[in-house]
Amino acid sequence: MVRRLFLHHARRRLHSGTASSIPLSTPIFAIFGANTGVGKTLVSAGLATALLSSPSPAVSSVAYLKPLQTGYPVDSDASFVFSRTPALLRAFPPCRATRLIASCRTFFQSPAVEAKAESLHESQEKVVTYGAGAAEQTKVLACCTAYAWREPVSPHLAAEREGMAAGDDEVKGCVEQWLLEEGIGEGGEVWKILETAGGVASPSASGTLQCDLYRPFRLPAILVGDGRLGGISSTLSAYETLLLRGYDVSAVILEDRELSNDKFLLSYLRNRVHVLILPQIPEDPLDDLTDWFSESSSIFIFLKDELQSFHSRRIERLNSMQRKSKALLWWPFTQHNLVPQDSVTVIDSRYGENFSVYKIKDKMLIPQFDACASWWTQGPDSNLQIELARDMGYAAARYGHVMFPENVHEPALHSAEVLLGGVGKGWASRVYYSDNGSTAIEIALKMAFRKFSLDHGIMASSENSTRNERNIQLKVLALNGSYHGDTLGAMEAQAPSAYTSFLQQPWYSGRGLFLDPPTVYIKSEVYNISLPQSMQHDPQTYGFFSQAEVFCKTRDKTFAADLYSSYIKQKLSEFSLSSSSEHLAALIIEPVIQGAGGMLMIDPLFQRVLVSECRSRKIPVIFDEVFTGFWRLGVESASELLGCLPDIACYAKLMTGGIIPLAATLATEEVFESFESDSKLTALLHGHSYTAHAMGCTAALKAMQWYRGPSTNSNLDTDHMKLKELWDGTLVKQLSSLPNVKRVVSLGTLCAIELKAEGADAGYASLYASSLVQQLRKEDDIYIRPLGNVIYLMCGPCTPRDSCTRQLLKVHRRLCALN
Repeated sequence: MVRRLFLHHARRRLHSGTASSIPLSTPIFAIFGANTGVGKTLVSAGLATALLSSPSPAVSSVAYLKPLQTGYPVDSDASFVFSRTPALLRAFPPCRATRLIASCRTFFQSPAVEAKAESLHESQEKVVTYGAGAAEQTKVLACCTAYAWREPVSPHLAAEREGMAAGDDEVKGCVEQWLLEEGIGEGGEVWKILETAGGVASPSASGTLQCDLYRPFRLPAILVGDGRLGGISSTLSAYETLLLRGYDVSAVILEDRELSNDKFLLSYLRNRVHVLILPQIPEDPLDDLTDWFSESSSIFIFLKDELQSFHSRRIERLNSMQRKSKALLWWPFTQHNLVPQDSVTVIDSRYGENFSVYKIKDKMLIPQFDACASWWTQGPDSNLQIELARDMGYAAARYGHVMFPENVHEPALHSAEVLLGGVGKGWASRVYYSDNGSTAIEIALKMAFRKFSLDHGIMASSENSTRNERNIQLKVLALNGSYHGDTLGAMEAQAPSAYTSFLQQPWYSGRGLFLDPPTVYIKSEVYNISLPQSMQHDPQTYGFFSQAEVFCKTRDKTFAADLYSSYIKQKLSEFSLSSSSEHLAALIIEPVIQGAGGMLMIDPLFQRVLVSECRSRKIPVIFDEVFTGFWRLGVESASELLGCLPDIACYAKLMTGGIIPLAATLATEEVFESFESDSKLTALLHGHSYTAHAMGCTAALKAMQWYRGPSTNSNLDTDHMKLKELWDGTLVKQLSSLPNVKRVVSLGTLCAIELKAEGADAGYASLYASSLVQQLRKEDDIYIRPLGNVIYLMCGPCTPRDSCTRQLLKVHRRLCALN
C-alpha cells in the first residue's frame, strides 16, 4: 500500500508543476556532502540517535529518506540508519524507558536489484525497548529509500545501465509525499532528515545536479565537509554552490583527519555558520562504530540543539514578518488601510514561476503561481533562474561596478549586440542603457525632441536665440489610457488618469495631444472592435472570428483604415491651428497592449495608421515596449504584430528575466546623429551612476538568448519565431461568454479578464474584484493583483502550456461560481 502511494504521487508530480508544499511545523533538514564518502550517513544516524534520545516529549519520531541509492542492497544508507540507531540508543539510553518502533522500506528497485531478491529486505520492521524499567513512551524511526540501483556508481550511470529511469518529477513527487506525511509518535516533534547522494553537485538519476533537483523544497542544509587533503577546497566549493542556489546552510560538520581543516573553515566561515568537528572514523570495516558514536555523542547533541535553534529562529522570523511589514514598509500602489495584517503575503523564496508563501496558521510553505509575473518582469523558468544567478555572480566578482562613459565591458557590448540583432533588428543601430523603464522613456523623449528640432529647424544655430527657444513648447502625441512610468517627465507624456491626478502629481499638466483609440476584446467568442465616441460615425459593431483577422494587414485597405486616418488628421489639424509655438514632437505608444491602463488591446490597424501619419509629418515615433517587449505578446517585439517600426524604443522588465533592474533605449542612427557635434553641450546629458551595470547586462544577455533558444524555450515556434498559444483557446472563449465577464484579452503570455461592474465600481479604484482575488490567493494558490475590476494572469515566455491551463481553469471555476 505504501509503495503504491509513493508511485501514485510520483506520477502525479508530472502534472503538478515543480513547486512543493512544505510543512514547517516539522523541522526538516537536507544532508549534503562536499564529496562522496565524507560520512553523510554517519551524520544521519548520529543525528537520529541524538533526536530520539531526547527526553520526552521533545521528539516523538524521526523520518529518514534516501531518495537515490546506488550499490543496493550491499550499501543501503536507510538500512544502516535503521539498524545502527536502535543499537546506539540501547547503549546510550534516555532517562525514561522507551519503546522504539523502527521500520525500513524501499519503494522502487531496478531490475538488477529485483534479480537479487533473495538478498533484498524490501520492508523491515522491529520494535525495541531501551532504558530502565517498563516502557513509558513510544517513539518512531521510519527509514525509506525511494529509488535503488545495484551498481555502486553515480545514479545517472546506474539508471542508464540498469534500465530504471527516475525522472526529476518522479523523484520530487516522492520527496513531496514524504514531506507531507505526518509522524506517528506520541506527542512531541517529528523530525525529518533527507540525505542526498554523493556531493552537492553530483548528478541525479536524470543527470540534474542534486543541488538543483532538491531546490524546489529549499530545505535547510547540513553540509558534511571533507576532512581529507583538499577537503577545504571541496567543502568551501560545496558551501558556495548551495548559497548560489538560495539554500540556507544551517551547519557544517566534518571528520577530523588531523589536517586542521576545521580550524581553517571555522576561521573562514566565522559568523556565518557553525563548523563542527567529529572524531576520526575508524578504517577497520569490522568496527561497528559504537565507540565512535559514543565519542561523537556530544557533537551530535550540540548539532541537534543548533538545528532546533535554527528552525525556531526561522519560524520566529516568518511569524513576525506580517506585523513588521505593516509597521515599517511603504508599499507602492497600495492603500495601506485596505490591507489587513493577515492578508500580507509572506514570501519565503521563489522558484521559477512560484512564490513559496508562508501560511502562519498552518505553519506551511505553499507554492503560489505568480500570476503578476512579479509585476510583469518575470521570465525565467527554474533552470534559467539558476543560470542567471550563476552568471550574475560571475559578473559581480569580475567587475563589481564600473562607470560607463567612454568605457566598455563585455556584458554591455554583447547584450547590445543581441538587442540590435533581436528587438532592434532592421531599424536600430544604438543602445542607450539606463536603470528602469520610466527612465528609458525620458531618455527616448529627449532623443525624439532633439531629432524633431533638427528636422524642423527649431534648434538654435547660436546661443543668442536661447530666449526664443524657451517660447517653443514641444509636446507628445499619445493615447488616452496610456501609461509610461512614474517619474515626473514620463508622467507628462501620458494622458490624465488616476496616476496623474492632483493627489499623485500636483505638477502634472499633460504636455500632449491624447487621442481616443479603438480597442479590441473578446466577448461571446467574438473579437470585437470598440470605437470611441469621438469617431463613431457608423454605429454598427465590428467583429472578427479570429485574432489573425485582427492583425491582418489587408485591413489597411478597409473602411476602418480610412475612418482612423480621417480622425487622426482632424485631431492633428486642430492642434496645429491652436498654437504656433506648440509642436507635436514625438509620438509615443504602447504597441498593441496598454498595460497599466487596464490591459487594453488597441486596434493594431489604428496604431499602424497613426505611425504612418506621423512619418509623413516627420514626427519621431517612440514605442514603449517596457511591458510589451521580449515575447510578452508572443513575439520578440510588438512591432512585429503592428507591421511597422519605430525610430526609438524602450525596453526593460523581461529583458533581464526580472532578476535585476536594467533598461535600454534603442534608436536609429539618424536619431544618434542628431546629438553629434564638436560641443559637449549638444551631447545627450543624461545618465545615472549604475549605467550599463555589468550584472544587469549579463542577466539581459542570458535571458534574451534563453527566450529565443529552441533548446531552452519549448514554447518557441521556430518556423514562425513566435510563441505557441499558451492560454487554452476553448477556455478563453468560455470565459468570454460568462455573464459576469465584460471582456477578455488573450495574447502571448497575457490573459486579462474585465469583470462587469457598474458606475463607481468600475475603474482603477474599484474594489469589485477584491473578494475574488482573495479566494484565488488563499484557496487556489494563485497570486493575483487586479487593475481595478480587471484581473489578469501572466506567465513567462517559457511557462509550460499545461501550467497556464491549470491556472485558467481555477479562474474559470471561480467565475462560474459567482454567476
